[in-house]
Amino acid sequence: TSPGVAEVTFVEKEPAERHTIVSWEQKNSCVLPEDLKNFYLMTDGFQMTWSVKTDDTPMPLGSMVINSVSKLCRLGGSSMYTLPSAPTLADLEDDTDEEGNGDKPEKPHFDSRSLIFELDPCNGNGKVCLVYKHAEPVVSPDTEIWFLDRALYWHFLTKTFTAYYRLLITHLGLPQWQYAFTSYGVSPQAKQWFNMYKPITINTALLSEEADSFVNKLDPNKVFKSKNKTPVLKKKQPSQPPSSQKSHTSMTSAKTSSLAGNSSRK
Repeated sequence: TSPGVAEVTFVEKEPAERHTIVSWEQKNSCVLPEDLKNFYLMTDGFQMTWSVKTDDTPMPLGSMVINSVSKLCRLGGSSMYTLPSAPTLADLEDDTDEEGNGDKPEKPHFDSRSLIFELDPCNGNGKVCLVYKHAEPVVSPDTEIWFLDRALYWHFLTKTFTAYYRLLITHLGLPQWQYAFTSYGVSPQAKQWFNMYKPITINTALLSEEADSFVNKLDPNKVFKSKNKTPVLKKKQPSQPPSSQKSHTSMTSAKTSSLAGNSSRK
């Protein structure tokens, strides 16, 4: 129903076999979280794409992907090159990094302290990963969903796969949507697509920062403050009403005229 959207494609996949999930868990010495396991038992992965028409030519834009069980591969375990002494991701670990400061969760490790599996390759813009942060001496069943950007920095997304799946659907698979959860945000080009198809999502942080501008700043103490009114001096009204005053005047004039007549007769 959105303007310009075309070629919406959903790839239907068969449910994963239970023995496939069991063999994956045995191979990696860990247990899949219950919500992700139930997801794979319904569909072995997820893929949905959509395009937008520009000059009547469809251009691929949205992409929502969750790897199948067979592509749920571990990161950091193998060498980047074929040479025996080639560097690995574990060589990037720095013990001087500040971990878990304040309210920020502890970041994953590329070495043996964490197990990291790729959920979504993000079209080369990074990787969404399922992370077991505590793998020594025994792998903890607690998992989290993190985003690894192209500079190999970690950004926390959600605690559960179900919450991440909702984020994926809510953001429509727009390009670089995961960067909205980083400190530097999405690129200007991606922000234009957000403003067109998901304006509320991209402006949520802005609205929260400027929440005070929508608040009525009425101060009831000033409005209902008692004021000392200056008494108004009223003119003293005559004791008799005007009608009585007129009758009294007429009686006085009549009496005066009668006295004048009597004096003339004398």
